[in-house]
Amino acid sequence: MRARYLIALLVASPLTLATDLILHNGKVVTVDSAFSIAEAIAITANRIEAVGSNREILRRRGPTTRLLDLRGRMVLPGLMDSHVHPLGAALSELREPLPVIRSIADAQDYILRKAASTPKGEWIIVPRTFPPRLKELRMPRKEDLDVTSDHPVLFDASYTVIVNSKALEVSGITRQTPDPPGGEIVRDRSGEPNGMLRNAQQLLKGLKPRAEFSETERLQALREQLERYRAAGLTTVIDRALSEDELDLYDKLRRKAPLPVRVTLTWRPDASGAEEDLVRRIQASRFQGIFKLTLDGGMSVGTAYMRAPYGEFSRQLHGKTRDDDRGQLFIPPDKLYRILRAARDKGWSLTAHAQGGAAVDVLLDAFEKLNQEKPIGSSRSHVLHGSFQSPEAIARMRRLGILADIQTAWLYFDAPAYTRVFSDREMRWFIPLRSLIENGIVVASGSDHMTGHDKNRSTNPYNPFLGLWTSVTRKMADGRVLHPEERISREDALKTYTIWGAYMAHKENEVGSIEPGKFADLVVIDRDYLTCPEDTIREIEPVMVFFDGHRER
Repeated sequence: MRARYLIALLVASPLTLATDLILHNGKVVTVDSAFSIAEAIAITANRIEAVGSNREILRRRGPTTRLLDLRGRMVLPGLMDSHVHPLGAALSELREPLPVIRSIADAQDYILRKAASTPKGEWIIVPRTFPPRLKELRMPRKEDLDVTSDHPVLFDASYTVIVNSKALEVSGITRQTPDPPGGEIVRDRSGEPNGMLRNAQQLLKGLKPRAEFSETERLQALREQLERYRAAGLTTVIDRALSEDELDLYDKLRRKAPLPVRVTLTWRPDASGAEEDLVRRIQASRFQGIFKLTLDGGMSVGTAYMRAPYGEFSRQLHGKTRDDDRGQLFIPPDKLYRILRAARDKGWSLTAHAQGGAAVDVLLDAFEKLNQEKPIGSSRSHVLHGSFQSPEAIARMRRLGILADIQTAWLYFDAPAYTRVFSDREMRWFIPLRSLIENGIVVASGSDHMTGHDKNRSTNPYNPFLGLWTSVTRKMADGRVLHPEERISREDALKTYTIWGAYMAHKENEVGSIEPGKFADLVVIDRDYLTCPEDTIREIEPVMVFFDGHRER
């Protein structure tokens, strides 16, 4: 019996396995607890066997070990995006490339081109575009889209859409049409619909929510988008908004072949219906992962639920018509609590889309109520987006053990417009990374990538080095720096894309740092992230990406 035990121990010992691959002569940023820098890595099968100096690691070389001389290049842990929507992004350009729309004039040109090839009466959709990123810094109007009278037209701005006169006509939307529950038909001063629908897209008739795609197309497109993430240096992502049907796609994709990256799934059901029905679905579900609700609208279209009314410039940027408009809260607080309680009882991590400061407060109220029943910190529940914080909200997050999923690049793209909407006091707490981190809150960085294939030109680009650069510099697209006191170090920025994101996904023992026993997910980059000129961080490119021990690029 003792002999058999010794044999089993010997076979299981990593020292008896031949090292498959040694990467040496590099600058290995381990992101371990000491943030140590090494020279070489030994990999066996799909795991990291050892990390250390060239001399230490090269001693492990065997007759079949492959050597790769890094020639001084830097190695980072495989990066992680904590917030992506890969299926929607994958399908957005499957049939044709997306147009580049940087102005209302660009949108009008696109409508006219589509009208020339689209049968009369069929809808024309202007792909998702955010007003803060338009040259005119304003929401399009019905009249802007009336460049065709033969087609109903929809301008997709996410939680708000704008339609032309033909679209209102075919949908039967008039001054007598009541607002739908939780939504608004925006009207001009005479009471006529002005074409803007806030959370009211369901009123439109004849509109197909998306092109019809076969299951084969959806599976292939999803795999290709995951491969694009990997090529960008991302080896782990969190898919943030899956329906019950879409959850099954991942199972089917895995059965065909291993996934190109590691994926944590988030189930986002529609909470607009009967609370009892959703609670029953939660209780009966076999899902394992993160549970998400959509609590408020979008900052870019002025429907995020704020603590105070939007400023005067919001009338132009967002098309506001009321001085008391604070945005929209989609789920009443009591309903939110009861749904989250059912999800908490399943052992899931909990989160909600909460962009505006008041939405953050409502979500934290629900978390606090749950915490009184049972400590919530171990669930790694988190505020999703949480763009507008406050000292009080940050203190509550710390006390409850709540994490933060942040989209730093929004500061670059959208903050120039927001500085014209909100006071400097309010903008002081826009994506306050340093305050969050100094208060011990685990921050994970994500892109909210949702449309387009290219890592730099997509709506919400998923290039992680853009996010890292923005976290370090807090530079906006107009060149200004937004509250430099909230800048963070390069080391902390990297943690938000590695070990802290892994912690949010309950994967910190598997990925997120370069340490023995973890999966061999690595990215070799073309310059030294820690010492290169600050403004070149966003230009960093992966040279090699290793996933599960294999070089994928």
